[in-house]
Amino acid sequence: MFAEISDKIKNSMERLKEIGYKAENISAQELYDYMIGEKFSEDKTTLRDVLDSEYLMIHEVAEISKLKEMERRIDKRVLVDSPKTIIYTAHFFAMELEMDYALKKKDYSWLKLRLRHHKLVLYDDPNLPESMKSHAQEIYDKFKEFENVVSTA
Repeated sequence: MFAEISDKIKNSMERLKEIGYKAENISAQELYDYMIGEKFSEDKTTLRDVLDSEYLMIHEVAEISKLKEMERRIDKRVLVDSPKTIIYTAHFFAMELEMDYALKKKDYSWLKLRLRHHKLVLYDDPNLPESMKSHAQEIYDKFKEFENVVSTA
């Protein structure tokens, strides 16, 4: 499994470079620990879900990379041991890159799905710090024009 994780990380780092982001080095162990570790939210996304989705891999690699840039140690407790503002900063950074990548690929179905997920965080997430809501709104506003785009793929 760790060989598969390593390959997927490498591929995701290449995709991120295509949209102008050079991710920090991330080990298979770090991604594994991050995905199976403790969470403060009710996110049900599994490691397998992530490994099976190019977009979710891009998201998780960008999110972990951003946490590493903010000098967080990536382990099974990083999500519960870090301030929520740091976690949401990394999450929103990753969400924006993920949606930028979907837009580059003209995958409007994925973009609309993730925009709906982001909207739920913006309006319904009890863990979202008040200080982060304007940033979440900015991301929503950036992509909202694609909510009603009809996919041709």
